[in-house]
Amino acid sequence: MRALMLFAAIGLLGSCSRPVMPPASGFAEAVAGRVAGPPQTCITNNPAENLHVLDPQTLAYGYGRTIFINRLESVCPGLRENNTLIVRAGTGGEYCRGDQVSAREPGAFIPGPSCNLSYWVPYRLP
Repeated sequence: MRALMLFAAIGLLGSCSRPVMPPASGFAEAVAGRVAGPPQTCITNNPAENLHVLDPQTLAYGYGRTIFINRLESVCPGLRENNTLIVRAGTGGEYCRGDQVSAREPGAFIPGPSCNLSYWVPYRLP
């Protein structure tokens, strides 16, 4: 009877988890049908745009005809899809290579580890 309850509990927990997606699937979906442009050191920070996580090493910024992708130099712990991103940007209203980014989990007050942004690659619709 205990074994049956244990298997039921494991099955219930397993059904609550999200399906495992390959790390590159968010990237592939974001840039589908787009052409990469030359890497840029900085991009303008527009409040109407949306900086979001594609995977723990990749951020995307913007929507519409142009999406900028920032592939961090290594995996950044804490970067998850539903976390709030905090960018410590320099002056001038831009996100630049070397600026620090960290994430805060929903309901948390303290952000996770910081990682440095890399180059921004624009992907444009032809």
